[in-house]
Amino acid sequence: MLQFKEIITPVDFIVTIETTLKEAITLMYQKKWNLLPVTDSSRHPVGVFTRSSLHQMVTEETPLSTPIKHYIKKQVEKISVDTPYEKIEEIVKNSQVGTGVVVDKLNRVVGILTKTDMVMSLLQTSQELQTIKKLKRTLETAIDHAFDGIVMTDEKKVITMVSPPLLELFNLPLDGVLYKPALKVLPQLDLEKVYETETAEVSGFLEINGIKYIVHRIPILEDEKVIGAIGKVVFRQLNEVSELFKKLQKAENKANFYHQQYQKSETARFTWEHILSTDPLMEKLKKSGAKAAKGRSTVLIRGESGTGKELFAHAIHNSSARSSGKFVVVNCAAIPEDLLESEFFGYEEGAFTGARQKGKLGKFDLANGGTLFLDEIGDMSLSLQAKLLRVLQEREFYRVGGTAKIKVDVRIIAATNRNLEEMVKEGLFREDLYYRLNVISLHIPPLRNRPYDIDHLISQFMIEFNQILGTSITGIENQAREVMLSYEWPGNVRELRNVMERAMTFSETGKIKYEDLPDYLIKKVPINEPALNVSMVENAELEAIKKALVQVQGNKVKAARLLGISRSGLYEKIKKYKLV
Repeated sequence: MLQFKEIITPVDFIVTIETTLKEAITLMYQKKWNLLPVTDSSRHPVGVFTRSSLHQMVTEETPLSTPIKHYIKKQVEKISVDTPYEKIEEIVKNSQVGTGVVVDKLNRVVGILTKTDMVMSLLQTSQELQTIKKLKRTLETAIDHAFDGIVMTDEKKVITMVSPPLLELFNLPLDGVLYKPALKVLPQLDLEKVYETETAEVSGFLEINGIKYIVHRIPILEDEKVIGAIGKVVFRQLNEVSELFKKLQKAENKANFYHQQYQKSETARFTWEHILSTDPLMEKLKKSGAKAAKGRSTVLIRGESGTGKELFAHAIHNSSARSSGKFVVVNCAAIPEDLLESEFFGYEEGAFTGARQKGKLGKFDLANGGTLFLDEIGDMSLSLQAKLLRVLQEREFYRVGGTAKIKVDVRIIAATNRNLEEMVKEGLFREDLYYRLNVISLHIPPLRNRPYDIDHLISQFMIEFNQILGTSITGIENQAREVMLSYEWPGNVRELRNVMERAMTFSETGKIKYEDLPDYLIKKVPINEPALNVSMVENAELEAIKKALVQVQGNKVKAARLLGISRSGLYEKIKKYKLV
């Protein structure tokens, strides 16, 4: 029979009350533990240093050299190394603490036992239980109380058990995993290794949809032969300790960090791959932008606020012959009118009261040989419009307070959400400048006219914010998705991105729920109760149709073929589910 001491995690280091915060952070990061047992010189337990204690010290900005003694929790949940398995089962059910400290008969710390380790012990000894009924009850208890993902395979490497958190993480249905070869449905876990090595091992950091995780691979041995394997996937708390470790590294490299940020300040950061879309019109627009990038002509990017005009400008620069030059951004609406001219053209020494002694280079100087992006150009004053036109025509300018002509080679990309044609009629925008800017015009459609992009962007932002926020969101519930698909999105992609960040921050489960969405959005989109009460079969059918339409970019003939139904049948279902 497997002994309890064989499945505990041994403690191969000593943490005392004099251990420093820096040492504790490093240990928790390296071991990937949420708790460190603290002992005296005889290895007798005196307390524990927990993740919440670590958070408290970091929040209070405690120096890294500070001993942890004042932050230790004296209440220790101790487990004797000879605890019977019946007792372990009770601990799994009732313990409020995620980790217990294991001691020997002399009350010396020999290891730790997490809830997941407890689950492992039950799984690995399940074949020794006396009846099938008791086996089923015990294993179900273990699975229900497991915080992270668990999968179990038999001697043929076929999956015989899997926990709900693991299915959520990899977005897999139970019937698509159970009794299937592990290599086929969960190749990421690489469980086959332990069948060859017969040794337990821990993977490095892996990632799926922006969520970092590690895999504990454990062989199940009988008579020195591997008869199965257990995979323990830990993902729900890794980001928190990892972020604290990053803060330590960041503090030690602060000067270098700010230097790198400054270096990036005049650089285009985005390419065409960063413009996320499955909409055919957007794909055509990206191709047009890529073609325009090859030339020298001025490009005017138009569209509502939040559609991604600046991303297009970045991508045009990065795919042009000027990509090695500077990409300088000027927001014409954000700079006071009386400062715009000096911002554009710079000024000479003593040009005006308060000017720098040695003068200042303007944006045209900085962008020489590269690209100048004029955002919100519709907000530029008429007097500055005239001076900008001169630069575009003659490729030269005067600094404020200067008399010497400055030659410049700059490509202009402009953007606006305003109606320039109406402004020209009203005398608010120079007609000659309008025609000079409108050589190549790209109009980005609003998100409400790109319905298939909403679902696509939800998935992409979920991956992005899992990385940024350290969350483990694996999906969005149908009711929340229906509301988001029905909303008009006046703020376009920027608004959708903000809503996703808010929803993922507020979500307390593995999925975004209806109540995680902001109130203003919910109020504007009434809940369609009949649509929410469809049967499970209808719901699955609806999701399949949506995915097929997205995959073929709205082509109903191809979608019907992909779904294996007639075109008329597809039209009936589209009408039924009100997808038109």
